Amino acid sequence: MRVKAVISYDGSFYQGFQRQKITSQTVTGQIEEVLYSLGIISPIVGSGRTDTGVHASGQVIHFDLPDFWKDLKKLNNEINRKLTHIRFKHLTAVPDSFHARFSAKKRLYRYVFKTSCPSVFENNYVSYYLPFDQQILIEALRCFEGEHDFQYFQKTGTDTHTTIRHVYHTEYKQFRSYHIIYFEANGFLRSQVRMMIDAAMACATGKLSLPSLKEQVACKKRHITTLAPPHGLYLARILY
Repeated sequence: MRVKAVISYDGSFYQGFQRQKITSQTVTGQIEEVLYSLGIISPIVGSGRTDTGVHASGQVIHFDLPDFWKDLKKLNNEINRKLTHIRFKHLTAVPDSFHARFSAKKRLYRYVFKTSCPSVFENNYVSYYLPFDQQILIEALRCFEGEHDFQYFQKTGTDTHTTIRHVYHTEYKQFRSYHIIYFEANGFLRSQVRMMIDAAMACATGKLSLPSLKEQVACKKRHITTLAPPHGLYLARILY
């Protein structure tokens, strides 16, 4: 039986989501160790990767169960009892054709930062930027909307057959002392969200012009390749 799980995790404790040969301290590595202890040898497949330090409130994975696991509520509880800093929110049966990555239609990321120094309790969960122009930030974010070739907004080593992505919606909001950026798209390249955020913030803080940003979006000239700090980024929701 194939199952779909919606999970959340604190990325500050892991070396990213993806399985690695040199360490088991990844989200995938920790989940697969727990599944193995419960007699489940299926590898897990995620809707997408997250970098070291990046969190998730709505990551989706799938894996296959042996016949003796039929009580999904009990399995969900057993998994959560064994995991630390990772939480299985929902576990449901799905058709064998379901694929956490390829069946996904939209992905939503949320980025949280402050313009004052985060407290010691916020350091792993909220990023910091200098004071900025909110209207220019909104204009910069809108430059990413639509279908574009984002080859100038990816980290090397991206495993994909195309660098074209459709960004459906961007948004900026302020809640008290917190500033929040949203991206919704059909998919993202490796570190694309962090690179877009840092480019937009460079415009909003006067380090990069909007025409230069538009040039880079149009793949005419690369002006900036720095990444936003990872700890303010959350994979918030996957839509199927």
